[in-house]
Amino acid sequence: MPGLNELTQWSVIILLAVILTIISVSDIRHRRIPNWSVLVILGLSIPWILLGPGPSVLSASAAILIAFGVTWPLYAFGLFGAGDSKLLMALSLLVGLQNLLAFFVVVAIAGGAVAVASLAADPTRALVLFQLRGKGGYGKDVPYGVAIAIGAIFVIAWPFVRTALA
Repeated sequence: MPGLNELTQWSVIILLAVILTIISVSDIRHRRIPNWSVLVILGLSIPWILLGPGPSVLSASAAILIAFGVTWPLYAFGLFGAGDSKLLMALSLLVGLQNLLAFFVVVAIAGGAVAVASLAADPTRALVLFQLRGKGGYGKDVPYGVAIAIGAIFVIAWPFVRTALA
């Protein structure tokens, strides 16, 4: 029979997957990440850190500070949405300092894939971007929350599920 810690861990993983799915659908459809979903992730970080296999409080704190330091300038220069920044910071609490670089790398790779898929879905947009040489605001409509969600699943949930299945 699974213990309380194991049930808590699985509950956090399942709820995180559901919330990240909702976030991805919202970002694709409306280009918005609901604030309530980021708050739910912040709430999930508490049992993950205190009862689960998550990072220590110090590691999670350092990770969110670094995520803020990375995303705030991106937001300030209009390269990143506020929702994307909040989501990345909230998820950094679950990732922790030891996995933060891997999280950022997976998010960047997934972001490139999402951008390519977004352009492939609208060839006219790709042609306009090519002709404008990336200038104008026509290319800023990539649902980057999807890439952040993919990074979170890959770095947070997948190792936990893989270990449980082994």
